[in-house]
Amino acid sequence: MQVKIESSWNEILKTEFNKPYFEQIVLHLKTEKSQGKIIYPPGSLIFNAFNSTPFDNLKVVILGQDPYHGLHQAHGLCFSVQKGVAPPPSLVNLFKELHDDIGIPIPHHGDLSHWAEQGVFLLNASLTVRAGEPMSHSRIGWAEFTDTVIRKISDLKEHVVFLLWGKFAQEKRFLIDESRHLVLKAAHPSPLSAHAGFLGCRHFSKTNEYLVRKGIDPVDWMV
Repeated sequence: MQVKIESSWNEILKTEFNKPYFEQIVLHLKTEKSQGKIIYPPGSLIFNAFNSTPFDNLKVVILGQDPYHGLHQAHGLCFSVQKGVAPPPSLVNLFKELHDDIGIPIPHHGDLSHWAEQGVFLLNASLTVRAGEPMSHSRIGWAEFTDTVIRKISDLKEHVVFLLWGKFAQEKRFLIDESRHLVLKAAHPSPLSAHAGFLGCRHFSKTNEYLVRKGIDPVDWMV
């Protein structure tokens, strides 16, 4: 299958696209579309995280679970929504922590593309979802693909900051070589758990402190 993906990622992942599990993902998506199911994000944005953050530029990974399942929300970057779409509750809490940690004003929109362009890889463990059905594509093969992506980042790069928020993201910790990278863990920013350790985690300032120590440009966290 021909996947339209940024060239540095294509070089690293090209063998994955011909594996049986990936062909099954493609078949599953085509079948659901033929049945009239609505899938988010739109096909052109499924690999938006990869196309927005080339492998060569990547310095931070934020790992989400699966795309937003509401109309117009998902655009291929975890936690992010396009301008004009109200920020969901988890993103609102993320912005609260950003403000409390480093003083950035609460943004008027939820588009995190500016982060992605600076090397913050906004990866969901599943790259697609059926409309209105959270986690509906969590078992169609995406986990094998995105686990491989995390492993490749760990093995082929150095001094990447991995932000693992919530139990699901933290279960991916075994894929990361912590002797080469910084792993920061906290509760998920969801309203159900944000007060259990996400708010007050100071991950944004800690990320930049680490990057600067390693001689890497810090992230401008303005949105």
